[in-house]
This record gives sequence, C-alpha cells and structure tokens, in this order.
Amino acid sequence: MSLIAIKEYLMKVKVASLSTLCSQFNETNPSLLRDMLRCWVQKGKIRCFSKTPYCGGKCMKCDVAITEIYEWVM
Repeated sequence: MSLIAIKEYLMKVKVASLSTLCSQFNETNPSLLRDMLRCWVQKGKIRCFSKTPYCGGKCMKCDVAITEIYEWVM
C-alpha cells in the first residue's frame, strides 16, 4: 500500500469508507491507513466525513472507530 495506490483507488471510486479502504488494501490497522489518508486531506485532495453510528441502516453494527468516509475532490 502506498500513497499513490490510495490516490488511484479514490480517484476511481470517488468515495470510500475507512473500513472499505482497509479491506481494499488488506490493512488490519485503520490508524495506519488514517495517517496515510491525512496526507491527502492536508493537501486538499480528499475530504473526510464522519458517519454517525446510525448510518441509515438498522443493524447499528458499524464500528464507530472506522466509520469515516473519504471523498476524492480533485
């Protein structure tokens, strides 16, 4: 996993949750991926949104720690 791979993936899909990104890049440590994403956020290339625990579903099984949404904006 590299910053370029993350960039290319987000450019392709436009929007992805942190949990989706962890799955895509086989990363078990969301904090590591979050730190890498922060680089693109600081450069203004992506935006980060936080989902609420009530994401529209009724299961409420989402891990609140990884419910961030990242959107490619460039």
